[in-house]
Amino acid sequence: QLRDKYGDVFTVYLGSRPVVMLCGTEAIREALVDQAEAFSGRGKIAVVDQVFQGYGVAFANGERWKVLRRFSLATMKDFGMGKRSVEDRIQEEAQCLVEELRKSQGALQDPTIIFHSTTANVICSIILGKRFDYRDPEFVKLLDMFYQSFALISSFSSQVFEFFSDILKYFPGTHRQVYRNLQEVKDFIGLSVEKHRETLDPSTPRDFIDAYLIRMDKEKSNPESEFHQQNLLNTMLALFFGGTETTSTTLRYGFLLLLKYPHITGGHAGDSQWRRGPLISFWLQKWDRGLF
Repeated sequence: QLRDKYGDVFTVYLGSRPVVMLCGTEAIREALVDQAEAFSGRGKIAVVDQVFQGYGVAFANGERWKVLRRFSLATMKDFGMGKRSVEDRIQEEAQCLVEELRKSQGALQDPTIIFHSTTANVICSIILGKRFDYRDPEFVKLLDMFYQSFALISSFSSQVFEFFSDILKYFPGTHRQVYRNLQEVKDFIGLSVEKHRETLDPSTPRDFIDAYLIRMDKEKSNPESEFHQQNLLNTMLALFFGGTETTSTTLRYGFLLLLKYPHITGGHAGDSQWRRGPLISFWLQKWDRGLF
């Protein structure tokens, strides 16, 4: 009805925030394809804005985003992302996942925390240079705060906060718990950064943190450099933020679908299409060809 009245492009207000609505494939293509550069900015997410404040690769805009994105992609690829070396890490974690599931011996089990641990460890191996035992109390606490924050961000109260954050930020609410949780995760990342700084060897970077610290040292004389502590902490938090929950949720739903349709798991055992190798090889080939 709004489109019929105002056309393919119009503005609505969500609380005090103006939001431009695009309707129809032509308007969307013009904005996101023909003028992709102008529309590449990311809007604020009020409930986490106090934590990120426009810093870090996920919540930055403009030149800062371009610099951090370029560095992050190149560095992640240097440390195995999209290559066989990261496949080995994934297979190692997959084996740990299977072993954890076998320990239940067929009893009822909620595998959510196991999926969280598996996906988080793959990210940790790239950006921290280490993996954690699934029962490491510090690791478990970290994941608990992390995924509690996801649940709070998705809650109704957080959605209301998005509309009226200018007023509600002064009152108690889920946004304050989200801030405390993510700030504690940032503190953990900060400690890891300091440990890396103490043992840093510029000639042999071990992981994402080392590579960033080396770049930061090279640009320390540039007052306009985007390679500083705040961008490092928020970029690492963003990599956790975007790289763990999405994959663990996909795993969980995949298992749920297999449980709902058990005939699928065995129905194609003799099909040559299912014997061509691990699915991960397919995605790695796509990455190598530049299709992502």
